[in-house]
Amino acid sequence: MASKKITRVLLKLSGAALSSKDNVLDFEKLDHVAREISTVVNSGIEIAIVLGGGNIWRGRSSGDMDRPRADDMGMLATTINSIALLDSLEHAGVPAAVFTATPMIKVAEYYTARAAREALSQGKVAILAGGSGNPFFSTDTAAVLRALEINADALLMAKDIDGVYDSDPKKNPAAIKFDELTWNKILELKLGVMDLTAATMCIDGGLDAYVFGLKDGNILKAAKGENTGTYITN
Repeated sequence: MASKKITRVLLKLSGAALSSKDNVLDFEKLDHVAREISTVVNSGIEIAIVLGGGNIWRGRSSGDMDRPRADDMGMLATTINSIALLDSLEHAGVPAAVFTATPMIKVAEYYTARAAREALSQGKVAILAGGSGNPFFSTDTAAVLRALEINADALLMAKDIDGVYDSDPKKNPAAIKFDELTWNKILELKLGVMDLTAATMCIDGGLDAYVFGLKDGNILKAAKGENTGTYITN
């Protein structure tokens, strides 16, 4: 388990965490996620968030479309999700701000690590939208990059399963769940936790991660350093 005290975390959420079968944005889910995040804020731990945009658009699934253009659309999708979460957080009484990787002056603040760190120190949730601002990079890579830039103590990865397995537990009932792993082991076994670039950045940056299921109380538990799924370290 992590030995250092955790005071600041970055939470990575997929767009699917905010959507349902019939709704691109499910407001009950948004409000639930906002309430879960509020428990972290109320505990005194600073939290930044990076959202995926797959509930709206996936650049890598755009067929013959120009990839940089498709990825631009994906980055806009993450911004839509971020503004929706901002609204739910404010309804829950949680101060928050959206920062975008490319300037969108009317809808959000322009991201700099300094501005995000300042917002966090003021007790705000910093929602970091627009991916890395560059095509060909996943939101997992953007999450690791931002975590390192804001000096987060840990990366929290909320999933639709309760940790990292040696194979897909939805397809293989005999799949084995790991309680702890190293980043090198993840690369060796080619486990689909995140893409190669993101995992390599975690190694280089010495960033620990908690992978867990998005269930009641798990975000706060992970933010406190409790292993509710799989703990990954160097």
